[in-house]
Amino acid sequence: MKSIILVGYMGAGKTTIGHAMAKELGMRFYDLDWYIEMRFHRTVAQIFEERGEAAFREMERNMLHEVAEFEDVIISCGGGTPCFFDNMDYMNSRCDTVYLKASASVLASHLKMGRVVRPLILGKSDEELQSYIEEMLRQREPFYMKANHIFDVSLLNSAQRVAESVRLLRKAIGI
Repeated sequence: MKSIILVGYMGAGKTTIGHAMAKELGMRFYDLDWYIEMRFHRTVAQIFEERGEAAFREMERNMLHEVAEFEDVIISCGGGTPCFFDNMDYMNSRCDTVYLKASASVLASHLKMGRVVRPLILGKSDEELQSYIEEMLRQREPFYMKANHIFDVSLLNSAQRVAESVRLLRKAIGI
């Protein structure tokens, strides 16, 4: 089975759906940010702070190339990964790519529900968060739209909705 890479903005459910799908299919799951953190013994935030974004993006690209060589894996990549270098073209050449597409309001809802602290949105009001996400989607969506498959995600607020999304996604990509 061809490996799968999930792309999309933070809060789209890449890790949640990727983890559930990998479990259901008996595949290994890799979150690219977690993989980077494990390999470099630094959080993504620490790498950004210590080395800057350009250095992080280079590391991210190298780790993407490493993980995409693994067989039978599902990979969740950071929201910015597809937007740098030739990353999206590379991902499309190696794996089945899926853009988990959601509106800015759905993404904001997911992020507000999330238990993970996300430095880029820390301290933003609901209106600021919505506006920030809309602007980021305008910049990033042209890259996301290059994915082999586009899958609309709605509010992923229960295990039942996650399971249903996995079922529908499997059907959409033919596995």
